[in-house]
Amino acid sequence: MVTEAMTVKETTIEIKAPKKPIWQQMKKMKLLYVMLLLPAVMLFIFNYLPMYGVLIAFKNFSPGLGIWGSPWNNFEHFTRLFEDFMFIRALKNTLIISLLKIVIAFPAPIIFALLLNEIRNQKFLKVTQSISYLPHFMSWIILSAMIIEVFSPQRGIVNFIITAFHGNPINFLSSKVFFIPVLIITDIWKEIGYGAIIYLASIASVDPSQYEAAEMDGAGRFKKMIHITLPSIMPMVIILFILRLGGVLNAGFDQILNLYNPLVYEVADIIDTYVYRSGLEQFQFDYATAVGLFKNIIGIIFILGANAIIRRKSEHGIW
Repeated sequence: MVTEAMTVKETTIEIKAPKKPIWQQMKKMKLLYVMLLLPAVMLFIFNYLPMYGVLIAFKNFSPGLGIWGSPWNNFEHFTRLFEDFMFIRALKNTLIISLLKIVIAFPAPIIFALLLNEIRNQKFLKVTQSISYLPHFMSWIILSAMIIEVFSPQRGIVNFIITAFHGNPINFLSSKVFFIPVLIITDIWKEIGYGAIIYLASIASVDPSQYEAAEMDGAGRFKKMIHITLPSIMPMVIILFILRLGGVLNAGFDQILNLYNPLVYEVADIIDTYVYRSGLEQFQFDYATAVGLFKNIIGIIFILGANAIIRRKSEHGIW
């Protein structure tokens, strides 16, 4: 007698609750939306409402006629950009300074955060963090006065050390050779501590069991840093790097404006200082707006391009 075993597949049907209308969800979180209201209003007033003024980049602006009354210029200002030697020089200087800051200054907070994570003496760690954070909360107006004094040929401690070793005093801030290195070094000094905070927060979320497993395999502190800590914060590094590329034409307006002088315009004049002089000193508001609009469009292109490339090569990105 042959018996056949029949198997019955059981199917389970999941019954999902009907989705609540969007207004009911918003009503449930009404306090959060109330908290969001003030920042949203401020964002609209100070970031979106002024975008109306971008129209003057396409007009021969006259304050007496107003924005709408001024005649259109058929992209005259954008044509003028690439015929203006001063703009070409400012664009070149901006790219050089910004790329140097990305290559040299961007990794500095990452390295600093990795080193801070290895400090075991908590008192020393807190003192180091407090000292490194302090410059970020000081404006470039104050810091530039300090930097000018430090690098002064007559009174500066740097030149005092140089002369103590029988060298000749150097006017760093008026030298085309030394001005950009001073920019890079002072930018790192100002932002290294504050920039490390977000990386330290990412490091704090790393699972301690990974370090324990690495210790059992004989890994030392340096190998744990390279093979566990650094890969764990890499998504945050990539996101911040993409955002930094978006500001590739922002070379540090406040810093340069407070430190540069006509002797170093050839290497230190950037797009933002060029816009400042064209718009506020020479009253070419329409032309300065066109330069600023060009800079922002390039920034958007860099963000979109960098994000697309990184998304193709890895799973990380802004969106």
